[in-house]
Amino acid sequence: MKRFYAIAFFFFTLGLLSAGAQVSADCSNAIPICNNTPTNGGTDGYGVDDFGGAAETGCLERTLSGAIESNSAWYRFKTGEAGQLGFNISFDSAEDWDYALYKASDCANLGDPVRCNFFDNGDGNSFTGVGEDPTGATNVQYEDWLTVEAGEEYYLLINNFSNVNSGFSIQFSGQIFIDYPNTALDCSIINNLLGPPIAACDGDTVRLDAATPNTASYTWYRDIGLGFTEILGETNAFLDVTTDALYRVEVVLNTADVIISDVQVAFSTAPTTSPITDVTLCQEDLPFNLTTKSSEALGGQSASDFIISYHATPADAINNSLSLPMQYSTAVGATTVYVRTTSVKNPKCFDVSEEFEFTVVETPISTINTEVFLCEGATSETIGETNPNVNYSYNWQSGETTPTIQVFSAGTYVLDISSVAFGVTCVNTIVVEVVVGQTPSISNVLIEDFNANNTVTVETDIDGNFEYQIDTLPVQDSNVFTNVSAGAHTVTIIDKNGCGYATEDIVVVGFDNYFTPNGDGINDTWKITGMESLQQPVVHIFDRYGKLLKELKGRDTWNGTYGGRLLPESDYWFKLNYINTVGDRVTAKHISSHFTLKR
Repeated sequence: MKRFYAIAFFFFTLGLLSAGAQVSADCSNAIPICNNTPTNGGTDGYGVDDFGGAAETGCLERTLSGAIESNSAWYRFKTGEAGQLGFNISFDSAEDWDYALYKASDCANLGDPVRCNFFDNGDGNSFTGVGEDPTGATNVQYEDWLTVEAGEEYYLLINNFSNVNSGFSIQFSGQIFIDYPNTALDCSIINNLLGPPIAACDGDTVRLDAATPNTASYTWYRDIGLGFTEILGETNAFLDVTTDALYRVEVVLNTADVIISDVQVAFSTAPTTSPITDVTLCQEDLPFNLTTKSSEALGGQSASDFIISYHATPADAINNSLSLPMQYSTAVGATTVYVRTTSVKNPKCFDVSEEFEFTVVETPISTINTEVFLCEGATSETIGETNPNVNYSYNWQSGETTPTIQVFSAGTYVLDISSVAFGVTCVNTIVVEVVVGQTPSISNVLIEDFNANNTVTVETDIDGNFEYQIDTLPVQDSNVFTNVSAGAHTVTIIDKNGCGYATEDIVVVGFDNYFTPNGDGINDTWKITGMESLQQPVVHIFDRYGKLLKELKGRDTWNGTYGGRLLPESDYWFKLNYINTVGDRVTAKHISSHFTLKR
C-alpha cells in the first residue's frame, strides 16, 4: 500500500503557542489551519460544553468532567483540492489522546463525526489519526483515509483523556498533498497581512513580506516569549528571518492609518542520514528486516524525533512515496535502496543523501529426489544430485564430496550444497530418506459381474504407493475399474517408486447364483453368460464331493440332472477354463465358483 506522510507538520513549544494564541478549547474559536499553518498545541481543560450536555458524539463518550470534552483543542480547515486526505496526531507515547472529525461549516450543526477514535493507548503508540501510522506500525488508533472534494469544511476535536499531556502536533497526509502540495488546504480561511504561521527547517531563510501600497513606514518586532521588542534597522517591506519567534510588523500608511500583523515562524531540526553499510545475504534469509538498518541511518539522532523510510528510487525518497515494506524481499542480484530520514515535527525537513546496495545471492538449486526406495532384491541405490552444477560444492554428512553416492541400506542421508558469491556462502541442506520398498502383489480381485456395468476391484495386502492398469488402458490411481466388458482381461498393479509390478489374468463372465429346474419355464437351466468372449471355454460342474456331473461348452446349459436322474437341492461347484493369449489352457480365477439348485 502507498504511504504518504505529512505535508504540513510544525512544532512549537507551548509557551510560543500560547503567545500566538494557537490553542482553542471551544469549537466557536477553532484555530484555522491550512497548508503552512503550524498545528501544534496542548490542552488544559475545556471551555463551554460544545455538545450541550450530550452523552456521546460518535465514538466519544462523557468523561469524568461530566462532558464529552475533558481537555480539548479545536481546529478547522477547508479543502482546496479533491483527493485522498488523512492526518497524524503525534504525542507522548505515555499519554492517551482521542479525536473526532466533523464535516461541517457551523459549530452549531456538527452532526456525527466522519472519523472518530477513542482506543486507549495500551500499545504505547506515538500517533493516532486518519490514514496510516507514519512509523509503519499496525495501529488500531487509525481510521480509514478520507476522500474529499474541494471546498469541504471540517472541524477537528482533539481530546486528552489521560489528563496529563505534554502537547501534540498534527501532520496532514495523503495523496492530495503529493498532487497539490501548495493548494491541498485552502488558506483563504486565514486573514492576515503576513499570512498563516510558517514552519521551516534549520538553515532555511524565511522572507516575511508586508508590502502594502501607499506606505509611509515599516517597523518590525520580535517576541521570543518575553514580549515584543523592535528589530532595530529593519524598515523595509520584507524581513528575512532564521530563528523561532512571533514576528510583528507595524505598517504606517500615508493616511496615518496603522496596520499591525503578527505571524509565527518556527524552525525544526533538519535531519542528517549517517552512512549505511551494504547488505549481502542468501536468498533463503529473505525477507530482510529493514528496521535493523535504521539505527545506522539515525546515527546519534533520536528515533522519536525522526522517521526512517526506504525507497526503490530517488524520486520516491524525495516525494516520500511508495516506501518499501520493512519485511523486504527482492529478486536475486543487486539493487539500490534509497534512505529518507524525515523529521517527525516537520516532514518538510528531510534528508535523502544516503543509499546502500542490497544484494541477494541465490541459494543453490536442487533437483534431488528426497525420498528414494531401495527395492526388494536390490543391493544398492544411487542418491543425490544427478544434474550437478559446476559452481556448487557437495558435502555429504557421511564425508563424501561427490554430487551422488551409493547407499546400501535404508536411512537418512544429509547433503549440503553450497555456493559462494560476493563473499557470502549460501547453503542448501537436503535430507534424503532411503526407504525399503516392497515389490507389489495382488492378494485378490473382486469381480462384480452379470451386470450392465461390470466392476473389477484389485486388492493388495502391501502398503505402498501404487497405480493400476487393466489390459493396455491408461494407468490410474484408483484400484477400481468400471464398465469392464465380458471376457478375459489382465489387471496390473504398479509401484510408483519403481519397485516393480504384478499382473493377474481374470475372466469377467456372468451366471445365476441359483436355478429352479421344475419345468415351469422360468430359470429352469443354469449357464454362464459371456463364455463366447473366451477362446475354447469349458465349464466342469461338480457336486460337493468333487464328482464331475456335467461339462459345458460354448452356449451349453445344465438342467440339473445326471445320467437322466434329477439331482437333489444343494450347492454345486464349477470350474471354468479357456485358452489364454499365449495358447495355454488355464483355469479362471477370482470368480465365485458355486451356485444353488432349488426345486
